[in-house]
Amino acid sequence: MSIRLIVKDPDPVLREVAKEVTKFNPNLKKLLKDMAETMYDADGVGLAAPQIGISKRVIVVDVGDEHGLVEMVNPVILEREGEQIGPEGCLSIPNLNGEVLRAERIVVQGQNSDGETFTLEATGFFARAFQHEIDHLNGVLFTDIALNTYDISDRVKKGGE
Repeated sequence: MSIRLIVKDPDPVLREVAKEVTKFNPNLKKLLKDMAETMYDADGVGLAAPQIGISKRVIVVDVGDEHGLVEMVNPVILEREGEQIGPEGCLSIPNLNGEVLRAERIVVQGQNSDGETFTLEATGFFARAFQHEIDHLNGVLFTDIALNTYDISDRVKKGGE
C-alpha cells in the first residue's frame, strides 16, 4: 500500500465523468487500499479515485462510525429522501468549506473489490459523505452546489477544524 498524491482543483481530472470499472483484479484491490491509506493520512472521511488522478468509478468512505471503511466500485444512488444542510470540505480544495444541501437518507448500490453487488442505506453524515464522493465521479465539486463557501485557512493554521 502507498499514500497517493491528492490532486487539487483546478486539475481537469476532477471535472471528468469517471469511467465504469469492468476489471476486478489485484490492481483494483491495490487501488482501494491505497485510497483508504491516502484518505486516513489526510484526515479525510471519503476519497474518490479522480482525487488521486484516476478517472475510475471507485470511492472509499469512513466517517468514523459503526460502518467503518466502506469500499465501493461503480456506486449508484437508487433512492434519495429528505433534506439536510451542512458543512462540507474537500481534500482537493484545501482551506475552503461550504454549506451544501444533500438528501438526509440514501440507498446506494455498488460493487465490492470482487465485483459482487451490494446495497446499503445511509443517513445523516454517512449519506452526506457518499453523495459528496459520488459527485466527484460525475465531475461535480461541492463548490458547484454549495449554498455558500467560506475560507477556513485561519482556523486550520490555529489548529481548529
